[in-house]
Amino acid sequence: MDLINELEALGIDTQDALKRFSGNSSLYQRMVGKFPASAADLEVASFIENGDLATAVSNAHTLKGVTGNLSITPLYTAYTEIVNLLRANEPEKALKILKDTIPVQEAIIACIEKNK
Repeated sequence: MDLINELEALGIDTQDALKRFSGNSSLYQRMVGKFPASAADLEVASFIENGDLATAVSNAHTLKGVTGNLSITPLYTAYTEIVNLLRANEPEKALKILKDTIPVQEAIIACIEKNK
Protein backbone atom coordinates (compact mmCIF):
# COMPACT_ATOMS: atom_id res chain seq x y z
CA MET A 1 0.00 0.00 0.00
CA ASP A 2 1.33 3.45 -0.84
CA LEU A 3 1.29 6.60 1.26
CA ILE A 4 -1.89 8.04 -0.29
CA ASN A 5 -3.89 4.86 0.36
CA GLU A 6 -2.50 4.50 3.88
CA LEU A 7 -3.38 8.11 4.68
CA GLU A 8 -6.90 7.57 3.34
CA ALA A 9 -7.23 4.55 5.64
CA LEU A 10 -6.41 6.89 8.55
CA GLY A 11 -9.26 9.25 7.62
CA ILE A 12 -7.30 11.79 5.59
CA ASP A 13 -9.16 13.27 2.64
CA THR A 14 -6.33 12.90 0.15
CA GLN A 15 -8.63 13.50 -2.81
CA ASP A 16 -9.52 16.94 -1.46
CA ALA A 17 -5.84 17.64 -0.81
CA LEU A 18 -4.85 16.54 -4.28
CA LYS A 19 -7.37 19.02 -5.74
CA ARG A 20 -5.72 21.75 -3.67
CA PHE A 21 -2.33 20.60 -5.04
CA SER A 22 -3.66 20.60 -8.63
CA GLY A 23 -3.46 16.81 -8.77
CA ASN A 24 0.28 16.84 -8.13
CA SER A 25 0.67 13.74 -5.95
CA SER A 26 4.45 14.14 -5.67
CA LEU A 27 4.10 17.67 -4.34
CA TYR A 28 1.40 16.62 -1.88
CA GLN A 29 3.51 13.74 -0.61
CA ARG A 30 6.52 16.03 -0.25
CA MET A 31 4.45 18.56 1.72
CA VAL A 32 2.75 15.95 3.92
CA GLY A 33 6.26 14.61 4.58
CA LYS A 34 7.01 17.88 6.37
CA PHE A 35 4.12 17.45 8.80
CA PRO A 36 6.01 15.36 11.40
CA ALA A 37 8.56 18.15 11.89
CA SER A 38 5.82 20.77 12.14
CA ALA A 39 3.96 18.73 14.75
CA ALA A 40 7.15 18.31 16.76
CA ASP A 41 7.98 22.02 16.59
CA LEU A 42 4.49 23.20 17.49
CA GLU A 43 3.94 21.58 20.87
CA VAL A 44 0.63 22.52 22.49
CA ALA A 45 0.02 20.43 25.64
CA SER A 46 2.92 21.72 27.71
CA PHE A 47 1.91 25.33 27.05
CA ILE A 48 -1.65 24.60 28.19
CA GLU A 49 -0.34 22.81 31.28
CA ASN A 50 1.99 25.73 32.10
CA GLY A 51 -0.75 28.32 31.60
CA ASP A 52 0.81 29.90 28.50
CA LEU A 53 -2.45 29.97 26.59
CA ALA A 54 -1.25 32.55 24.07
CA THR A 55 1.47 30.21 22.81
CA ALA A 56 -0.88 27.22 23.01
CA VAL A 57 -3.43 29.06 20.85
CA SER A 58 -0.76 30.17 18.40
CA ASN A 59 0.69 26.68 18.00
CA ALA A 60 -2.71 24.98 17.81
CA HIS A 61 -3.88 27.54 15.25
CA THR A 62 -0.81 26.91 13.11
CA LEU A 63 -1.37 23.14 13.31
CA LYS A 64 -5.02 23.70 12.40
CA GLY A 65 -3.88 25.54 9.27
CA VAL A 66 -1.26 22.96 8.32
CA THR A 67 -3.63 20.02 8.82
CA GLY A 68 -6.38 21.85 6.95
CA ASN A 69 -4.15 22.56 3.95
CA LEU A 70 -3.07 18.92 3.86
CA SER A 71 -6.65 17.68 4.45
CA ILE A 72 -5.59 15.75 7.54
CA THR A 73 -9.22 15.93 8.55
CA PRO A 74 -9.15 14.14 11.93
CA LEU A 75 -6.45 16.49 13.20
CA TYR A 76 -7.92 19.57 11.54
CA THR A 77 -11.24 18.93 13.29
CA ALA A 78 -9.52 18.42 16.64
CA TYR A 79 -7.25 21.46 16.38
CA THR A 80 -10.20 23.61 15.32
CA GLU A 81 -12.03 22.59 18.49
CA ILE A 82 -8.88 23.03 20.61
CA VAL A 83 -8.33 26.57 19.29
CA ASN A 84 -11.96 27.46 19.94
CA LEU A 85 -11.83 26.10 23.49
CA LEU A 86 -8.58 27.87 24.26
CA ARG A 87 -9.97 31.15 22.97
CA ALA A 88 -13.04 30.57 25.17
CA ASN A 89 -10.68 30.15 28.15
CA GLU A 90 -11.50 26.47 28.60
CA PRO A 91 -7.98 24.98 28.72
CA GLU A 92 -9.00 21.82 30.61
CA LYS A 93 -11.46 20.83 27.87
CA ALA A 94 -8.90 21.71 25.18
CA LEU A 95 -6.23 19.60 26.90
CA LYS A 96 -8.57 16.60 27.12
CA ILE A 97 -9.31 16.78 23.38
CA LEU A 98 -5.62 17.22 22.66
CA LYS A 99 -4.69 14.18 24.74
CA ASP A 100 -7.37 12.14 22.93
CA THR A 101 -5.99 13.39 19.60
CA ILE A 102 -2.31 12.62 20.22
CA PRO A 103 -2.61 8.85 19.44
CA VAL A 104 -4.30 9.69 16.11
CA GLN A 105 -1.58 12.22 15.33
CA GLU A 106 1.12 9.71 16.24
CA ALA A 107 -0.42 7.09 13.93
CA ILE A 108 -0.50 9.59 11.06
CA ILE A 109 3.10 10.64 11.71
CA ALA A 110 4.21 6.99 11.86
CA CYS A 111 2.53 6.35 8.52
CA ILE A 112 4.23 9.36 6.93
CA GLU A 113 7.65 8.44 8.38
CA LYS A 114 7.30 4.84 7.23
CA ASN A 115 6.65 5.96 3.67
CA LYS A 116 9.48 8.50 3.37
